[in-house]
Amino acid sequence: MYAIVLGFHIFFTILLILAILIQSGKGSSLKEAFGGGSSDMFGPGTPENIMTKITTILVILFFTTSITLTIMSSSGKAGSSIVNKLQDTPVKTIPQNKPVVPTESK
Repeated sequence: MYAIVLGFHIFFTILLILAILIQSGKGSSLKEAFGGGSSDMFGPGTPENIMTKITTILVILFFTTSITLTIMSSSGKAGSSIVNKLQDTPVKTIPQNKPVVPTESK
């Protein structure tokens, strides 16, 4: 189950990045590029287009999968991690050989 939610999370992340990059910026007209401000007092009065709705839906899905992954990993349903497996295995020690002291021969 964890792998399925993680797959959806990665998929929604990629779609969200693409949706944000496709949108045009707030000051994308030539008038704003040379310092001319908008005539609206509280920002542009453009209606909400389909890309902002898609972005909003993707953000909600992204946060939902993020919270789900957090809950699953804290409750132990995510499976065991590599770090936990390494902590459970005993450490193999290498026997220490004493240094060989050369004897003097006459």
